[in-house]
Amino acid sequence: MRPRVLTFLAVVALAGMALLPAMVVSAQTHAERKATTKVAPVYPELARRMHVQGSVKLELVVKSDGGVKSTRVIGGNPVLIQAATEAVKQWKFQTSPGETTEIVQLTFQP
Repeated sequence: MRPRVLTFLAVVALAGMALLPAMVVSAQTHAERKATTKVAPVYPELARRMHVQGSVKLELVVKSDGGVKSTRVIGGNPVLIQAATEAVKQWKFQTSPGETTEIVQLTFQP
């Protein structure tokens, strides 16, 4: 049984990004700055096959020009985290005099 679990975890780790577009039910922003451009995440193939759904909550550091400087995972399904992170790195926010920290939550449903 243990080798199967390790094999499954290896597959999850190697699966990476997959092929189908995500159906994002919601992308909530608890932020001072409004997102002007949002890129939808790609729904991971492994998540689709396993019928995985759930939310990913991220903390973003947004530069003064509105680009995302960095991300930090607050919580969420490990199978969905990479897809959510790669999508929000492409988001654009309103410009601001300085950097801000924003919290966003993306919810995935197959």
